[in-house]
Amino acid sequence: MTTSRRDFLKTGAAAAGLAALPGIARAAAGSREFVLSAGHFEQALAPDGPMTDFWAFNRSVPGPELRFRKGDRVKVVVNNDLSGIDTTVHWHGLRVPNAMDGVPYVTQYPIKPGEMYSYEYEVKDSGTFWYHPHQISFEQVPRGLYGPLIVEEDAPIEVDREVVWVLSDVRVDAKGRQINDFGRILDIANDGRLGNVVLVNGQQAGEKVALAVRSGERMRLRLINAASARIFRLRLAGHTLHAVALDGQAIKPRELETVDLGPGMRVDLVVDFMAAPGSEHKVLDVDRRSRGQIARVSYLDDAPLRDKPLGAPMQLAANDLPEPDVAKAIDHYIVFEGGMRGSPVIGMIDGKPTNIQEIMEKEKLAWTMNFSAQHEHALLHDPLLYVRKGDHVVLRLINQTDFAHPMHLHGHFFRVVGVDGRPVVEQDWRDTVLMAPRQSVDVAFVADNLGEWMFHCHILEHAAGGMMGTIAVE
Repeated sequence: MTTSRRDFLKTGAAAAGLAALPGIARAAAGSREFVLSAGHFEQALAPDGPMTDFWAFNRSVPGPELRFRKGDRVKVVVNNDLSGIDTTVHWHGLRVPNAMDGVPYVTQYPIKPGEMYSYEYEVKDSGTFWYHPHQISFEQVPRGLYGPLIVEEDAPIEVDREVVWVLSDVRVDAKGRQINDFGRILDIANDGRLGNVVLVNGQQAGEKVALAVRSGERMRLRLINAASARIFRLRLAGHTLHAVALDGQAIKPRELETVDLGPGMRVDLVVDFMAAPGSEHKVLDVDRRSRGQIARVSYLDDAPLRDKPLGAPMQLAANDLPEPDVAKAIDHYIVFEGGMRGSPVIGMIDGKPTNIQEIMEKEKLAWTMNFSAQHEHALLHDPLLYVRKGDHVVLRLINQTDFAHPMHLHGHFFRVVGVDGRPVVEQDWRDTVLMAPRQSVDVAFVADNLGEWMFHCHILEHAAGGMMGTIAVE
């Protein structure tokens, strides 16, 4: 039994499937000018639950999905309607001009309450991306200021339906109100601040989050980890998951048993739902800090859409990225130290000699990059390194800590070329790489985007606690 994608989308079964999942507001179709208004907002985490206070874009958590086509020139006007709070917007994964990167005191001044800022850029790459503030991001992101950004390919792969899941978490009290305990040294110096409620598209994760599917359906599932610290490890028993893109960049379709997502990371999956009509299956988070069930896949009772999978998933067309040549690359080493169970080796903080015994209590810094640390977006700072435009660069990231760190580079993509000093076979393009505790990772890129670019841990408390720096491309 076969049917076309167009015929399937006309059926009530498809509509039911879309309605069952927490939705994401979408910007007007065909528009290339958008307005994002950051303001205060309340939203229930569950249909029968209390209201939770959020800071949100356009009165929704997550914020509206921005959907572009590769090559579009776009303008996004950001209004700051927050009370007494500065903000910015960073376009995570997009290769934008440096002035449009949304980093306070590096690429722009913060947007003051009552003011606006226009971001204008060309969309160079197709893929799954997202947006969020870079101003006090360890608080503004978990309070709800984030949203998906999708750039469509010129020739999409064949699927029956596409679904976007934005994964995050929030820390609330018994009345559903957000707990105002941001920036604690215990969170900064450990795994980061974990919420006590996991969210899927702004709704409380668990068995009540139902992804309704029809047997035989092929789906593209775009996953975005917008949590400030939580690492997800997802599993869907009885189903074959094929990754077709990592951090928005095409890969040869690869079967995964589990899907690992550090903060800031994305993965595009193609899933053939071939179980029996009427059956149900749990989507589980099996990370060591697991919150258990994330959602359930609920098969409709309708007759199967088709009786066998469509075949191997198509490979996405690759974006045009400059290929690094490791043989002629300039090698740089970045050593990461610190944490609650470690001893930060710090000689300088924000460019000044510092008494090591006071760093955690007084400075609220717990992490170092090459033996120094700086406060989040310090006005006076020196880049970690300077490179010239066109340089081929290899960064050897040496994690001397007992913690994982998802390291994110702005303005560029890099290939992961080595782990613990050994070359890797699948040298994927990424913009965020998850370093395991006591692990080294080698990444290679071409420094082709002029400007000063953030390089930081995307566990946002770690970034605020010293694991944040810049790479200057001159």
